[in-house]
Amino acid sequence: MNEYLSFRKMITPAIIQILFWIGVVICVISGIAGIAAGASADIGGGKMVFTGFLTLILGPIFVRVYCELIIVMFRILDVLKDIQSGKKAETTSPASSSPSASE
Repeated sequence: MNEYLSFRKMITPAIIQILFWIGVVICVISGIAGIAAGASADIGGGKMVFTGFLTLILGPIFVRVYCELIIVMFRILDVLKDIQSGKKAETTSPASSSPSASE
């Protein structure tokens, strides 16, 4: 719990996964509603059905890409932390001196 309160562990990646599924559900419901509205429309229904199909198919893909881009930032943060902790371990460890440094 202390890691969350001191902001050492991020909770946003878990929240982003939840938001992804909410976004997928919204896209599916919107797509089905668009298809139904287009099917029951007197004029211009074909365009609404086509838009509904696009929302149903491409909507979840765009939501996924957007969420992945946000997750990438957190993965970069994790890698940078690993690099930083590795450099700290190298500088504090006397056995890890390089041969060129002793010349």
